[in-house]
Amino acid sequence: MVLAGACNTKNLPVIETGSFTPLPAEWIDKDTGHKVMHLIQSGGENRSFYFHNNPFLEAKDDLNEKMVFYRNVNDQMQLFSVDLKSYQIKQITNKKGVTGEIVARKNREVFYQCGDSVFATGVENQQTRLIYVFPDSIRGKITTINADETLLSGNITTDEEIQILKQYPEKHDFFNRIYDAKILHSLFTIQIKNGEFQKIYSEKAWLNHVQFSPKDPNLLMYCHEGPWHKVDRIWTINVTGGEPKLMHKRTIEGEIAGHEFFSPDGKTIWFDLQKPRSVKFFLKGTNVNTNEETLYALTRNEWSIHFNISPDQKLFAGDGGDPGQVAKAVDGMWIYLFIPEGDHLRSERMVNMKFHGYKLEPNVHFSPDGKWIIFRANFEGHSDIYAVEIKKSVL
Repeated sequence: MVLAGACNTKNLPVIETGSFTPLPAEWIDKDTGHKVMHLIQSGGENRSFYFHNNPFLEAKDDLNEKMVFYRNVNDQMQLFSVDLKSYQIKQITNKKGVTGEIVARKNREVFYQCGDSVFATGVENQQTRLIYVFPDSIRGKITTINADETLLSGNITTDEEIQILKQYPEKHDFFNRIYDAKILHSLFTIQIKNGEFQKIYSEKAWLNHVQFSPKDPNLLMYCHEGPWHKVDRIWTINVTGGEPKLMHKRTIEGEIAGHEFFSPDGKTIWFDLQKPRSVKFFLKGTNVNTNEETLYALTRNEWSIHFNISPDQKLFAGDGGDPGQVAKAVDGMWIYLFIPEGDHLRSERMVNMKFHGYKLEPNVHFSPDGKWIIFRANFEGHSDIYAVEIKKSVL
């Protein structure tokens, strides 16, 4: 069904992924035995979504499953869709300065921002409507849509943070400065139907990674951004009222937790946990209602910048990391599949990433049928989108 591929596996070249360019349309990674393919088969510079942003649309009537992605058009990143059966691509947006990775699955729209203006455009019909314009007094950014597609949410910052970013554009320079400044940030919602704007929570902390639950339309997750060993990072709040709820409390010196994401059923928040930093590695899940915890151990080399979970919630994936990352892994540059076994995750290497530059984070996603792992990489000198088949090829 999805991502079937055009060639018989036995006829595919067996190569070291990224060892030469251009790469073929499909190949077998010689180090893992798994089939890899260009998901966008028309070339160009393409970039898939951040790991916790859903890019997929289900099949409907005479429409196949699709994935939304970014593509460079005349030095402007625009949103496109790719049909996951025919691989045909179609441009969705045609505006300057498009930002945002928000797909409304039910209404088959994308929501995005251009400067101070928020728009929605139909994936198939390209009909565009203006949702909201931020006034000059509000520095707002949309990041997420709720489960019933009635609300957008995001965070508000201030001129003080913007000036820090302008003066110190590199993360290693601005990260601690913004955290130490204790700038007032706010969370907001926008009613999609009528454009009603509402601040729902404010705090002198760096609020970031705002995500709605995929099932509960009122449950919003956000983080306290900053050096992870200094913050209790992961929080939830009901957008209709109530106090924030901490989802993980650090218990030892140097402990870090982050890169949080919801499970598909909305019951669990999963995140990278290290106790302490760069020593012991785990993937942890916390039930949003009961606080029940699930903990899986990993090795240093298996640690990944981002993790993700399969649609049936039986498997996990990770994008690995180079030696400069927090794990300082000497052999961690792989796309991983993880299988829960007792108190740990058993890993299978899917793609050798030794020729990928990790300044571009791969950000793994499972395909809707759970048979492929989709990621982005720069093997060929520019960003592009690839898919690796979970089932190992028989040669």
